[in-house]
Amino acid sequence: MKKLAFAALSVAVLAASSSAFAQGKTRAEVYQELIEAQQNGLNYVTDTSYPDVSPVFAQQVAQHKEALAAQAAAATHAASQSAQTGSVN
Repeated sequence: MKKLAFAALSVAVLAASSSAFAQGKTRAEVYQELIEAQQNGLNYVTDTSYPDVSPVFAQQVAQHKEALAAQAAAATHAASQSAQTGSVN
């Protein structure tokens, strides 16, 4: 009787846990989310600082965000320059 109850409980737990982990994401989607998290500085979040960035890494995150903003501004500037030179010809 105990074996039957244990088997039924095991099946129920396995069924519940497998549906909890299946969220319909592909590996590519999860990989893209990890890349975006790294780009946003979320890899500096530790277990003790969650959900905020750890104070130890706060300066690095600020520098990282400034660098990303500078890259975006340079890309926008380059795109506008190429658009202007293309319309003159």
